[in-house]
Amino acid sequence: MMTFKRIFSIALMTFCAHILTAQLQVAHVFGDNMVLQREKAVKVWGQASPKEAISVQFNGQTVSGKADKSGKWMVELQPMTHGGPFEMTVAGKKEKLQLKNILIGDVWIGSGQSNMEWPLFNTKTGKESIANSSNKNIRLFTVEKAMAANPNADVTTNGWFVSNPESTPNFSAVAYHFGKQINQDLDIPIGLIHSSWGGTDIETWMSWEALSSVDGFGNLNKEDLVYRQENSGKMRAAFQAAIAEEPGMKQNWFKLSAKEYQSWETIEMPKIWESTKIGNEDGIIWFAKSFELNKEQVKDATLSLGPIDDIDDTYINGQLVGHMEDWSVARKYNVSKTVLKEGVNWLVIRVTDNTGGGGIYGKPSDLNLNTGVVSIDLSGKWYYKTAVLSSAFGNPSSGPNDFPTCLYNAMIAPITDLSIKGVIWYQGENNTRNPKQYQELFPGMIMDWREQFNQEFPFIWVQLANFMAPAAQPKESGWAELREAQSMTLALPNTGQAVIIDIGEANDIHPRNKKDVGYRLAMAAEKVAYGKDIVYSGPTFTGMELDGNKAVLSFSNTGSGLKVKDKYGYVKGFAIAGADGKFVWAKAQLKDNKVVVWSSQVNEPKAVRYAWGDNPDDANLYNKEGLPASPFRIDQ
Repeated sequence: MMTFKRIFSIALMTFCAHILTAQLQVAHVFGDNMVLQREKAVKVWGQASPKEAISVQFNGQTVSGKADKSGKWMVELQPMTHGGPFEMTVAGKKEKLQLKNILIGDVWIGSGQSNMEWPLFNTKTGKESIANSSNKNIRLFTVEKAMAANPNADVTTNGWFVSNPESTPNFSAVAYHFGKQINQDLDIPIGLIHSSWGGTDIETWMSWEALSSVDGFGNLNKEDLVYRQENSGKMRAAFQAAIAEEPGMKQNWFKLSAKEYQSWETIEMPKIWESTKIGNEDGIIWFAKSFELNKEQVKDATLSLGPIDDIDDTYINGQLVGHMEDWSVARKYNVSKTVLKEGVNWLVIRVTDNTGGGGIYGKPSDLNLNTGVVSIDLSGKWYYKTAVLSSAFGNPSSGPNDFPTCLYNAMIAPITDLSIKGVIWYQGENNTRNPKQYQELFPGMIMDWREQFNQEFPFIWVQLANFMAPAAQPKESGWAELREAQSMTLALPNTGQAVIIDIGEANDIHPRNKKDVGYRLAMAAEKVAYGKDIVYSGPTFTGMELDGNKAVLSFSNTGSGLKVKDKYGYVKGFAIAGADGKFVWAKAQLKDNKVVVWSSQVNEPKAVRYAWGDNPDDANLYNKEGLPASPFRIDQ
C-alpha cells in the first residue's frame, strides 16, 4: 500500500513531466486581462509542435491553422466591436489553453526614453492618481528591458494587469494618464503596452533596414555590431580594467610642461569628438589649452566650459578646479586667484566618455575664463592626447546606445503582428546633440514602424519640455532645434504633437507633472485618431506680414482666441532680428487675434523666433483652451 508521500511524489513527477513536454504556447503579448484591438482583424500566434493543428475560439469565432516546421503558428480573427469580458480557448492536438477576462477595445503602445518610462508613483499627483486608479476597462502591459542583435521572436513581460492601486504605481505615468483620459472621454476599453528605456537614442528604436537608409548610417557594419554585442561582456571587462589603470593619472598629465603639451596632437574645440579625426570612440582623452594673464588680471575667476560628455576632471596649473558627471549640464567653475599666475597658464581637462558622443561640445561662446578684468576666449586650437580608447578593446557595448536597432529588435519587433490603435512617443532628449539629423531619423522611425506593423496607425508624440537654465540673451539651442525637428514631422499624415514647454523643470530633465502630458497627448489623439472636433493643439505659427518696423504674426489652432498668461497682459518669449541676423528680445502684444512683435533695436524685421531656447521659461502665448503655442523660428 502506497503512502501519501509516495502518491504525492508520483503526482508531482507526472505534473513536471507534463510541463516539460508541453508544446502549446501563445506569444507573451497574449494572456489573461489583455485587450484586443477592435474593428481590425486580430492575429493570434504562438508556438506548438511542428505541423501541429491549432484552433482558437473567441467571441463566437473559431479559427484554425497549423504550426510551421519551426513550430510557429498564427491565426486571424475577424474584426469585432468593443466589449467584454470574454474568454479565449487555444487548442492543439493534446493541449488546451484558456485565457480569461479579455476585453475588446483600443490598444496603444507607449514608447521612448525615461520620461515615458517614469513611474506613476514618482509624479506630482502620484499618490492621488494611484488611489483612484481602479478601472476594469484599463489594462496595463509592460515589456521588460532587453537588447537583441537581431529581431527576437517574443518579448519578456509579467503579463497584463487590470488597472488598480496594486498595478499602477510602477507603470508609465504618461501612458497611464493618456489611457485614463481616452477611456473617460470615449468609454472604450483601453490596453496600454509600455515599452521604453531611459536615456536611449532614437537609433536604438529603428529597424536595421530603416536606420541604414538614413544619411550617415549607411556604412554601419551589421556583422561587427552583432559580434560586439554578443561578446561585449569580455571586451567591456578589459576596457574597464584599462580605464582604471589609465596612464594620464598615473603620469600626472594634468601638470606637464608646455613643451610636453605642445607635443600632443591638435584639435579645434568645442566639438563632439566623433565629428573629428578621433572618430567614434568611448574612453578617456586629455585636452590642454594655454592662456596668458598679466599681473592685473590674476583675480578670482569663473571658468565656463559649456556641457561636457560625459565626465570631466578640470585642472588649471596642475590643480583640480572642477569635476562633474552630467553630460547635459554646462560646466561653470569658480577659480581662486591663487590657482592662476601671471604669464602662461595651462587648462587641462580629462574627459571620460562612457557611451554615445564624447567631448567638450558646447558653442565657442561657452568657453571662456572671466576674471572680472578680462574675459579670455578658450575656443579654437587645443592640444589632446588619448589615454584609453574603446576601439582598442573591440568597441564593447555598454548599453543600448552602443548598438543601433537593439531595442527595436527586442522590445518592438516581437509584437509587430499585433493589431493596435496607435503609438504615443516621448523621446528626443538623447538626440539633442544632433537635432538636424533627427529631422530624418524621427519621421524615418515612424514610417518604419508603420511598415513593420503593416498598419498606418496614428502616431502622437510629446515635444521636449523646457529644461536647463533660461538664457539671458537670445542664442542658439540644440533643444529648440530638436523641438523644431519634432514639429516638422507633423508633415507626416496621421500624426499629432503635445507641446509642454510650460511644464518642464530647469533643474530636472524629468518634470514631475505627467498628468498634463497625458492629457495633451490624449487631446491630440482624440483629434487625429478618433476624429473628434476639438481644440487639440495650442497656437501654431502660419505666417508673418510686416507693418513698418513691426512683424504681424498669424496662427492656426487658436481655438476660441489667443490668450496671454500674464498679470499685465504682456506677451513674452519673442526675439526679433534684422538683416544682420542678430536676435534681440522683442516686445509683443495681441491685436485682432494676431501677435505684433517689434523692438526699438530693429528697424526692418527679417526674422522672429518664439520660445527658442533650452528653457524658454517666460513663453506665455496660449489659446483660450489653455494649450501653449508651439515654439518656432522663421529664419530657417
